[in-house]
Amino acid sequence: VGGLLGPQKRDHWLQVRSDIELETDSWHSLTLKCLNMIAQRENCVNVLVTTTQLVPALAKILLYGLGQVFPVENVYSANKIGKEQCFERIVTRFGRKSTYVVVGDGQDEENAAKNLNFPFWRISSHSDIRSLHTALEMGFL
Repeated sequence: VGGLLGPQKRDHWLQVRSDIELETDSWHSLTLKCLNMIAQRENCVNVLVTTTQLVPALAKILLYGLGQVFPVENVYSANKIGKEQCFERIVTRFGRKSTYVVVGDGQDEENAAKNLNFPFWRISSHSDIRSLHTALEMGFL
């Protein structure tokens, strides 16, 4: 991040992230805990599908400190092809025998998940992140 922003802007950005964390009741930290739990499991990976173009999406991943949980090869842009097509590419890459769980907040990913018979976990509030964390912690997912 320092290379992207320079030291002074980096410090300012880290303060902004800290302020956001405070105002959102640690939304980012709890989400990062969930993502780390998945990433640390044997034979499990996090895959990000976004409608943002790829380069800005990768920049956001770096800015929010998510590079360790979303390796670059697991970041897909649905900007031109749509989320369902991205999900199909992911299935082609990882295989039909893998288990997939789609986590998101939008109708497009929910519909794409439904069309591919993937479970969908809606995140629309802080309590949804807490519930996801609990489900992961207890081994339900």
